[in-house]
Amino acid sequence: MLNMKENNESAFMEYFGDTPRTRFLDFLIGNHFFDFNMTDIARESNISYNSLLMFFQDFVNKGIVIKTRRVGKSDMYKLNLENPIARNFLKFAWLLTKQDLGIDEEKAVLINNIPAKSFN
Repeated sequence: MLNMKENNESAFMEYFGDTPRTRFLDFLIGNHFFDFNMTDIARESNISYNSLLMFFQDFVNKGIVIKTRRVGKSDMYKLNLENPIARNFLKFAWLLTKQDLGIDEEKAVLINNIPAKSFN
């Protein structure tokens, strides 16, 4: 089996497996600042559009993913950081990544220089 660095697999997918749902979540977690249409989500998650259709509405219904706007004929979606489940997915993914990298929680700083403690 390849390690994370050899196949560019995130810590989130390393722990939870490589399934369409985890690819989808991994993509949204890694791009939580941006919104995407369903075609782009499927392509960038490396899953088929039909696979995405099978579970996408469940994530919308649970409020984990929200529609942000409409661009032309496409609805745009993103991870709903107002939803506690989505926030915890994001925090957990960061925790797994920091653990894999051996980063001390007390010294960890996010990209925008917000201490990890204040992310809670």
